[in-house]
Amino acid sequence: MLKTGCHLSAAKGYENMAKEAKAIGANTFAFFTRNPRGGKSKALDEEDISSFYKLWNSGGDEIGGNDDEKYETMIKGKLVAHAPYTLNPCSNKEYVREFALTSMREDLERLEYTPGNYYNFHPGSHVGQGTEKGVEMIAKVLNEVMWEGQQTIILLETMSGKGSEIGGSFEELAEIIDRVELNGKDGKTNRIGVCMDTCHVSDAGYDIKNDLDGVLEEFDRIIGIDRLKAMHLNDSKNPCGSHKDRHEKIGDGYLGLDTFAAVVNDPVLKELPMILETPNDLEGYAAEIRLLRSLEK
Repeated sequence: MLKTGCHLSAAKGYENMAKEAKAIGANTFAFFTRNPRGGKSKALDEEDISSFYKLWNSGGDEIGGNDDEKYETMIKGKLVAHAPYTLNPCSNKEYVREFALTSMREDLERLEYTPGNYYNFHPGSHVGQGTEKGVEMIAKVLNEVMWEGQQTIILLETMSGKGSEIGGSFEELAEIIDRVELNGKDGKTNRIGVCMDTCHVSDAGYDIKNDLDGVLEEFDRIIGIDRLKAMHLNDSKNPCGSHKDRHEKIGDGYLGLDTFAAVVNDPVLKELPMILETPNDLEGYAAEIRLLRSLEK
């Protein structure tokens, strides 16, 4: 069965996210580590985390919302924590770069309380400094916040390439990874991967609608398919190569339902956690989760 879910609010804690996930039939989910627009993170509640794991791993009756017996048999996917949108490690402003450094360091330390999951972030925008400088600055921050025993894998998100965004091409992501010290080339220290966003990657010019296999082959050649750890599933309001980054509900945009049928049945992609970021409420996400599972062959 697919490991699919959506973004859930962390405002009421981990236990509440487990309850909401089960209510919509999700067996993975994403959450922001702090307000999406920045700011301080909430104090950690270890009792809340313990309660989360009890519910998440058991799917017990106290959660409610779906067929408990069926939910208990679901294989749970890794959680995909998301850094705030305002995080930009390659900004031309020092205070913005400092926020990125301190926030990432704090987020990664906190995520050790839920070990073995993912931390996804938008690589950033070089703001006129040039791609090469942007790549250098992103890698520098990553090397400062990562450590040898780290249990969280950091994911660079594929971007649409609008403005001065870094990450609109596989080559840019590969350049960042190559400069990260704990990038796993020795076979032991892999702490970094990629989250592919279907809207972003299409808007960047990769034609997953008509040639998903070709795009994945290109990803494998440039980055390595073993680096692909998670998916953001979003239809797009704009055609391939538009560089717009405007999400649409599954099947209602340019990509169309056939694209997502190909994604959920791809032998590599179907094993990854798939996070919905479409313009929806929880009821809408529940419907999309059912839709995606109906496409499985």
